[in-house]
Amino acid sequence: MHKIAAIAISAAAVFLAAAPALADDPVPQGPDADTLNLGASWDVLCSSPGDSSYKFSIFYNSGPSGAWRNIGYSVYDFDALRPGDGHSHPLRFCSGGASSPPKGSGERIKNNAAAAENSHYKYWSRVYYNSGYKGNQDALAPYQSTGQFRKVYNENASFQWTYN
Repeated sequence: MHKIAAIAISAAAVFLAAAPALADDPVPQGPDADTLNLGASWDVLCSSPGDSSYKFSIFYNSGPSGAWRNIGYSVYDFDALRPGDGHSHPLRFCSGGASSPPKGSGERIKNNAAAAENSHYKYWSRVYYNSGYKGNQDALAPYQSTGQFRKVYNENASFQWTYN
């Protein structure tokens, strides 16, 4: 009996130790990624950029400033995430500050983003003009940020992690 309990505890420890690796290794794409980008907790999606385990932050205003959203996985179309409930949902900037929410709070991200930060140590982040990772793009190297997109300023539709 003690041996079975020890095995169960060891298995749980391995699972819990591996769980944070999802945000550091953004592999899932497609429907799995949609579920993770919409279904994560507020602490992951809307905590201050840099404090989230999701390593890409996209901002409503240049600077970067205004409302933001932390993204952990590639997004094929900012306006049509499909988290498995049979419906599509737009990805929105986080709403914060009840008395004075930042500009852009609750707005759709598609065609409304002005700046971004890539806090990942390994992967490049790319924001594309069109859905499906197509068209002009702004690429950020690991640990790079941009105060204002050069090619997709307020004209952005998808996001993807790449190796370079």
